Amino acid sequence: MTTSTTKTPREASGTSTRFPLVLGLDTFGDHEHDAEDRPLSHAQTIRNVVEEGVLAEQVGVDFFGIGEHHTDDFPMPAADVVLAAIAARTKRIHVGSAVTVLSSDDPVRVFQRFSTLNAISNGRAEVILGRGSSIDSFPLFGYDLADYEDLFEEKVNLFAELLKGGPVTWQGNLRPSLNNQDVVPYTEAGPFPTWIGVGGSPQSVVRAAHYGFSLMLAIIGGSPARFRPFSQLFLQALERFGREPLPVGIHSPGHVAETDEKAVDEFWPRWLQIITKMSKVRGFAIPTMESFKFEVGPRGALFIGSPETVAQKIAANLKILGANRFDLKFGMPGLSPNSLMRNIELYGTKVIPRVRELLAESTRQVELPNSLQPELTARPAVDPERLG
Repeated sequence: MTTSTTKTPREASGTSTRFPLVLGLDTFGDHEHDAEDRPLSHAQTIRNVVEEGVLAEQVGVDFFGIGEHHTDDFPMPAADVVLAAIAARTKRIHVGSAVTVLSSDDPVRVFQRFSTLNAISNGRAEVILGRGSSIDSFPLFGYDLADYEDLFEEKVNLFAELLKGGPVTWQGNLRPSLNNQDVVPYTEAGPFPTWIGVGGSPQSVVRAAHYGFSLMLAIIGGSPARFRPFSQLFLQALERFGREPLPVGIHSPGHVAETDEKAVDEFWPRWLQIITKMSKVRGFAIPTMESFKFEVGPRGALFIGSPETVAQKIAANLKILGANRFDLKFGMPGLSPNSLMRNIELYGTKVIPRVRELLAESTRQVELPNSLQPELTARPAVDPERLG
């Protein structure tokens, strides 16, 4: 991992806490097409993801994450297996989930799988836990969506107990209880890093602070600056719970090519296609070229363009959100392996060094345009004391 540092929300309050700057890549195992736009097999797509993870280490990326999904567009139901294949062929890069849908999984099995990954990788494993904005896993594994909130809360509670190590005694309502149960494999050097993925729920921010998990802001639309109150709420909640500061990360979609025009030309048709398809089940607004240009612009959530364009936007948003980590969610169903490998190469060799350079040049807190101030000074919607 890098030794560079970036400001955290607490620094804005006058303290000097810093965390390592982490610049990673995430994929959902997006179903790839060949140069003739013919779909590859699911098996070939999965094999390609392994090669992408290996290349990520070679070009200097800090973290490679894979998000659990269960559809033809994202055929990646066993991310930890693929991560283990990457871990066995790498030495430095951290590997982990871009999201593990804990609500429809068993916390004991998730802990065991990622403890195993941590062993294979010699301590490089991480996990990001989520409720599941894509709900395909719920009917697949027989879970009732009426229990959506309760499932996640109960299973996060058990996962936090498992991370403490030693025999576990735990009782819940939606999963069988444990009584002095030994859970293996043991980790060699304490718990592996655990994050809570948050896409818009203040309650989830407070939950992360309550359990002492780091915060990953999943920003896929609108102005990232809107999430600044979440960073502030996380800091406030950690203080209320008597915890030390913890890292804050950003996960957003993007695509890097040699020029802005090429990046847009490659990404836009695939983005339009998948969002149009998902709008039927998730209620997304179908993008127009006008809305897409906003998202690609400096105030939007898509990090698309040349290395310089993407680096400038990453550096700006890390400062705006008080985050120390950025994971670019690369790929889109239908993109070719060549375009994805080139994206990884440019991200590692051009974007990452430029982001570090830009942040090193910034020796004081970024001074924001007046137009952004109302977004950043909005009070959090939830009082952590009331939810604690």
